[in-house]
Amino acid sequence: MQSQKKEAIGTLAGGIAHDFNNILSAIIGYIELARISTDPDSKTGYYLESMLKAGNRAVDLVRQILSISRQAEQKRKRVRIKELIEDVVRLLRATLPASIIIRDDIAVPVGMIEADPGQIHQVLMNLCTNAGHAMREKGGILTISLGQCHVDDKSPEKPSVLKPGDYVKLTVSDTGHGIPPHLVKRIFDPYYTTREKGTGTGLGLAVAQGIVQKHGGGITFTSEVGKGTSFHVFLPIVDYLDADNAIEECAPDPILPRGSEKILLVDDEESIIHTGREMLEFLGYTVTCCLKSPEALSLFTIDPGRFDLVITDMTMPRMNGDRLAKELIAVRPDIPIVICTGYNPQIDQNAAARIGVKAFMLKPLTFQQLAFLVREVLDNRS
Repeated sequence: MQSQKKEAIGTLAGGIAHDFNNILSAIIGYIELARISTDPDSKTGYYLESMLKAGNRAVDLVRQILSISRQAEQKRKRVRIKELIEDVVRLLRATLPASIIIRDDIAVPVGMIEADPGQIHQVLMNLCTNAGHAMREKGGILTISLGQCHVDDKSPEKPSVLKPGDYVKLTVSDTGHGIPPHLVKRIFDPYYTTREKGTGTGLGLAVAQGIVQKHGGGITFTSEVGKGTSFHVFLPIVDYLDADNAIEECAPDPILPRGSEKILLVDDEESIIHTGREMLEFLGYTVTCCLKSPEALSLFTIDPGRFDLVITDMTMPRMNGDRLAKELIAVRPDIPIVICTGYNPQIDQNAAARIGVKAFMLKPLTFQQLAFLVREVLDNRS
């Protein structure tokens, strides 16, 4: 039964990921286009930057949905956990009732962790949502604190799975009803929940514990009935650089590579066609668009030498992108092709390479990713 549940969730996750990534492609694309003609120091520039961050958070969320059925690999990077906490606090203040006061104590400098930001964000949201639920009736105080500690075999609060070393310690505390002693041993069990029917799945703490352990960390907790609960998350430090004094890794934006080649863009979503054309034309390319793959094949067959590159969606009516690629290559074997998809289990990097496709990318593609990908494929034509 558990295997069938996981398969069903995986199928649902794939469908959601495909449709949602197409929607995000349009949203993020239009935001990036708007930023081109907007002063970054203006209020509008700030709003667009905030919207882009939210859009990227949604991209991470889709990856988390896929990770339920192991359909997506973790994408880890060095992370300032303080920034993730600040995002979570902003979300909580907009969703929790006014009777719950949120306090954060995250000013102390801590080292950086290597993590999938979306997964750590999920852990934080799970712990904070549970804390809020414990105080929903009478209100209370939700406290999020951050520190750094050394853990060894003599540490009294050391999770059993931790190796000795230096860790970032994140604590989420509430002043709610606490956990009764007879339930303490079961709170990390999958599908176990103390909430009323219809208000929780019982997966939150189990998922949080699994994510933390996959990152080399551990979770402990203390609780007293009638006084509240504290969860302590330990994540290994990989860089002792003071996060507050660290050099910003993403600034300034790189200069986007340009070109003058002719590109055939194929996608059955009008919004993606529009944003894709705008981005590519801004970079100097001449773009021809098709909403239907048979029309794209017909156009290409009439004049195979007209185009220098084809960018096609994977999932389309009547003819999928992989079949379109095979037909195009049959007409002109040297044509470079890029396949993009929101999610399709029939295609991946290896499957694309086997049919002669030069590159495979998951949506949504950012302006920067698109610019560098197109230039790389065109410059490496054989």
